Amino acid sequence: MSKQDIHSYLAEMEDIPGTRVYTAKRARQGYKLNQMAMSLMKDENRKKFKADESAYIDEWDLTPEQKKALLERDYNTLLDLGGNIYFLAKVFSTDGLSFVQAVSTMTGMSVEEYQAMMNAGGRSPVGLRSIKEKN
Repeated sequence: MSKQDIHSYLAEMEDIPGTRVYTAKRARQGYKLNQMAMSLMKDENRKKFKADESAYIDEWDLTPEQKKALLERDYNTLLDLGGNIYFLAKVFSTDGLSFVQAVSTMTGMSVEEYQAMMNAGGRSPVGLRSIKEKN
């Protein structure tokens, strides 16, 4: 695969509705964000974070957009900014949310609606398949 082909291939991944593919570019972009999230595995860091989120976040070299999205718990934006869902799970676990509760907020569905969709096999393959083509 030529260099141009790989860029075209990776660009196609941005055209999947409702999905953010965790690429090497996103991994580089979100490295510090994900490190901050992983720091919440330690009890003393969770306590510090919960006591003053802004101050804790300011200790990390995050972009203003990452800081804002983190404070607002805008997980979709955090994914766009390089967050990895498995690392971000440390944030919503610190908030006392289960994976299902947090992810349902990313879909615009209630927890019950999200669980029902997943129990029925997930998002239907029928429907919107391309952001650019809207079909």
